[in-house]
Amino acid sequence: MIHDEDMPHLERCLRLAEEALEAGDEPFGSLLVAADGRVLFEDRNRIADGDATRHPEFAIARWAAEHLSPEERATATVYTSGEHCPMCAAAHGWVGLGRIVYASSAEQLVGWLRELGVAPPPVAPLPIQRVVPGVRVDGPVTGLDRRVHGLHARLHGADATPGYRG
Repeated sequence: MIHDEDMPHLERCLRLAEEALEAGDEPFGSLLVAADGRVLFEDRNRIADGDATRHPEFAIARWAAEHLSPEERATATVYTSGEHCPMCAAAHGWVGLGRIVYASSAEQLVGWLRELGVAPPPVAPLPIQRVVPGVRVDGPVTGLDRRVHGLHARLHGADATPGYRG
């Protein structure tokens, strides 16, 4: 369930995704937020240099492993513009991070890429719970998911169409 206090964090994720797009990267952005609401770490996609593992969710997991206790990691929330890929979901699980909140789902992304005539990614887009059973996951968020769709449409040289099937 999405709460009012989640929305500013998700909005920041969308701004980070837009920054990524403007920098020539795929539009993804993420935050790590402590149980008390403090933003601990944020990042955006950085794969344009050729390293396809430089996802913000993966960077969050690595940062958390180096800087937080297991208890702090378990009570932190990861906010992200798009549902974790299996690589990032596994990192999340191995590090023991808490709740995940995303604006758009992997299933939506697959549909958008298909609509845009873009080849699917090389890794199967599994739901987070298939990779990390038991993690609390909330999303997608109606309205924000449409904005994420628009960012992907811009990336692939198309306008976000009214025929969005979310």
